[in-house]
Amino acid sequence: MSDKARRLFEALDLDDNGTLTRAEVIVALRSKGPSLAASGDLPPWGLGDENASSALFDAADQNGDEVVTLEEFAAVVDRRFGWRDR
Repeated sequence: MSDKARRLFEALDLDDNGTLTRAEVIVALRSKGPSLAASGDLPPWGLGDENASSALFDAADQNGDEVVTLEEFAAVVDRRFGWRDR
């Protein structure tokens, strides 16, 4: 798991409970996305509308329980954004 994936997950975890919901991802990317992209914690092309945010959630929710863990999230964003462990 990359440090970038962990930082992005923590930024999106608005209630700090260690998991992400679909609504949380959508709201967090809408409100924090531009600043995350500016800081390098989200690729600029990773910004999208509600549908793109929802699709990212669906890709990460590997077991279909409507909750995304750090491990599920990192597996998807590390691959999708080209992030690797150092």
